Order: sequence, then structure tokens, then C-alpha cells
Amino acid sequence: MANMTDAPKSTLRIDNSLLQELGLDGMPPEDKTSLLKHIYETLEMRVGMRLADQMTNDQLDEFEQFFNAKDDAGAFRWLETNFPNYKEIVADEFAKLKGEVAQTAPQILAAAQSQAVGPSQQTS
Repeated sequence: MANMTDAPKSTLRIDNSLLQELGLDGMPPEDKTSLLKHIYETLEMRVGMRLADQMTNDQLDEFEQFFNAKDDAGAFRWLETNFPNYKEIVADEFAKLKGEVAQTAPQILAAAQSQAVGPSQQTS
């Protein structure tokens, strides 16, 4: 799928400010990067699945042409024309995903910190 999460960046941010909001700013930098990538990819997949569920086969074929051509601008125009509510879908899925990450934030942070500390302490 095209980067459908690019269009509504004014309403959502997948960056260090998100991790700070979720209480995950204490993670090591490499873990932050990995988690942000995972959040982005998960959001993109969920939005894509919801949109695909609403598309006819012809619409799927049309949209796939933009994806195959790596034409993100064309894909966004197509989405705005055929699914004017797609930004709402992005915002809805982002809110759900953010809630899921927030619920597991203590475990994510503990795992990241134990991995960062673990190897250096095992040199006894």
C-alpha cells in the first residue's frame, strides 16, 4: 500500500513526541527507532486492510496501479476522490494503536531497559 499515513501528518505524529506522550522516551535510541517503525508499519497495514475491505475489485485494481507505480501523490488523490473519509480511518486506527501501545508501555520500557543493561552485566 502507498504511505497512506503521510497525508494526515498534521493530526498525527509518529516520532519521538509520540513516544514521550506514551511514557516511552526512556528507551534506548535504537529501540525507539525500531518501535516507531513498527508503529508506522502496523498503522499502514491496518488502514490498508480497512480500506481494502471497503473497495470493490475494480477499485482495488485501480489503487494497486498507484502502489505499483510508487505514485503516492496519485494514490492520495484517488483516496480523496473515492474514500473522502480515509483520513478519519487513519485517525481512528492511530487512536486505537496508540491506546494499545500505551497499555503495554510499562512492559515495552522494561524489556528495552533490561536488554540495554543485560549484556553488559553478564560479564562476570
